[in-house]
Amino acid sequence: MSDLTAAGAARPRRGGIVWRDLDWPVIAAIAGIHVVALLAVLPVFFSWSGLALFVGLGWLTIGLGIGLCYHRLLTHRSFKTPKWLEYALTVIACLNWQGGPLSWIGTHRLHHKHSDHDHDPHSPQHGFTWSHITWALHRRIDGIDGKSAAKDLARDPIMKKLDDWHGLPNVLLAIVLFAIGTLIGGWWLGASWVVWGVALRTVVVFHATWFVNSASHTWGYQNYEDTGDHSTNLGWVALLTLGEGWHNNHHAHPRSAAHGLRWWEVDLTYWTIKAMSWVGLAWDLKHVEPEQMPQAVKAREAEAAAAAKRREELLVSVTEAASEAASRAKQAVSGRRIARSGG
Repeated sequence: MSDLTAAGAARPRRGGIVWRDLDWPVIAAIAGIHVVALLAVLPVFFSWSGLALFVGLGWLTIGLGIGLCYHRLLTHRSFKTPKWLEYALTVIACLNWQGGPLSWIGTHRLHHKHSDHDHDPHSPQHGFTWSHITWALHRRIDGIDGKSAAKDLARDPIMKKLDDWHGLPNVLLAIVLFAIGTLIGGWWLGASWVVWGVALRTVVVFHATWFVNSASHTWGYQNYEDTGDHSTNLGWVALLTLGEGWHNNHHAHPRSAAHGLRWWEVDLTYWTIKAMSWVGLAWDLKHVEPEQMPQAVKAREAEAAAAAKRREELLVSVTEAASEAASRAKQAVSGRRIARSGG
């Protein structure tokens, strides 16, 4: 077992709320941005340009920021890219307000190490709400030090600085959008751009990303049943996260640049990585070996099941033949005894 508790370590505290460990500044920030995001329901804050910012920045921050940069590039090194681009992508990832690169990457690595076991930082085994949001409201989670699992990034002084100032980019973006919007169309347009391009976009990306932790370990199907956890593939989460919802595939092959492994498992983040490779911005892409693809695995499983069925049928036939032979032998012996008795 991969879980430390199996080796005799104390069971860590998971699930519910530990009041003394709550991170009140984080809670205030998350609550505040949810409140601002709710302003999007008011017609006065709607604008078509604000909606365009929501869509464009949404793709940029969850597709390039979380899925491509934090997850596939920095956490698993599924491909390589120029260092300047790695830093630029990390700044984009910081626009999501989901923590700096060291804590995000380290925590995710620990999730893979202890997936759905006692030391998993955010497993639905400790409660769906815990895996979705409650864990993120604590400044300390028993047995978890995310940055300790990202020492490779900590050795990079620029990455360390980006981690220290990870909350700043989204604030600067809000200021810039409000200023430009106000210059173009007045304060209401500036406010619209902040509500839609920053607040609502951040909240939607929050929950889309968190659904990978919660929903994609609760519902869905598995191409691989031997991952040792409850990871699943869930289409609607993959749609929201541009491919991150093919989570069971990812847990089976963490270093693969592609998470969608069947023709219907659309993975826009991988398509972006592939496009980057065509222009020299990404290389050394890691892929699943053909014999490990879901179709090949299922074919081997079907062949093994068919072979097992044939062995079972053969065993039944042999058993029946042996039983029939024994019955005939018994009848022959009985017949000879009767014949001798009659003689």
